[in-house]
Amino acid sequence: MCRLLGYLGQPILLDSILYKPDRSLIVQSYEPREMTSGVVNADGFGIGWYHSQRDTDPFTYKNTLPIWNDTNLPHLARYVESECILGYVRSATAGQALDFSNCQPFGYDRLLFVHNGFIQNFRQTLYRQMRAQLSDPVYQLVKGTTDSEHIFGLFVNELTAKNITVETALRNALKTLVELAKFDRVEFSANIIISDGQQLVASRFAWQTTPPSLYWLRDDLNFPKSVIIASEPLFASNWHECPAQSIISVGGDGEVRIDSIL
Repeated sequence: MCRLLGYLGQPILLDSILYKPDRSLIVQSYEPREMTSGVVNADGFGIGWYHSQRDTDPFTYKNTLPIWNDTNLPHLARYVESECILGYVRSATAGQALDFSNCQPFGYDRLLFVHNGFIQNFRQTLYRQMRAQLSDPVYQLVKGTTDSEHIFGLFVNELTAKNITVETALRNALKTLVELAKFDRVEFSANIIISDGQQLVASRFAWQTTPPSLYWLRDDLNFPKSVIIASEPLFASNWHECPAQSIISVGGDGEVRIDSIL
C-alpha cells in the first residue's frame, strides 16, 4: 500500500518536507511503519507542486524508480519552493504495470490527485462498471490501468458534471463506488489527497475493510502557518489521526474541517 503526503502553507523547499524529517516520505518508501499490505514502496513515485507567483498549471515530477534511487530528485528538491505540495510513493498491486501512465499524481486542469488503497480484484470486479459511469471526455482522460486512476475518473466525472465543490465531488465519487462495491460484494479502501494549489481535500475511507492510516498536523514549530496531511507522521509532534469514513479539508485560512462521508 502506498504512502501519501500533502502540504499547504508558507513557501518551503521540497527538500524540507521530502528529505529532512526523521520519518520523511523517502524513509517511508523503504521503512514504512503503518502499512497494512506490502513491505516497501519501491514501484515509483510522484511529486506535484504549485507556483503561487505564476498563473500556470501545477508541476509534476514522476519516475518508475524507487524514490531513493532517483539521483535527480535531491537536486530538484533543493531548488523548488512551493506553498502547496503533494507527494506519493507507490507499492503496486500485483499484476499492475510499472510504467509512467500508472504513476501518480493524476491531474485535471489545476487539480492534482493521489490515492492510497485498493479495490479488491479490480480488473475482475469493478473495472468495467466504473468505466461505464464516465462521460466520454473523462473516459478519454484515463490513460492507465490502475484502480487509483479510475477512482480519479469518478471524481472528475462528478466535478465536471455539476457545479459543486471538490469536497462534494469527492464524497459523491466515493458514494458511487460504495454502490458499485455493494452490488458485487467488493472491498475497497480510498485514502485520497486532492489539491488545486489553494486547498487540500483528503479522505480516509474504506468499505468492508479497515482504511489505511492518515494523519494531519497544523502549525508545527518547524512548519508554522501550515498544514500537513500524511500517511504516517513525518516527525515527533502533535499529529492527529484522521477519523475513518471522513473528508478532511483545509483552505487558505489554515482551518482544518472534518466531515463524515456517509
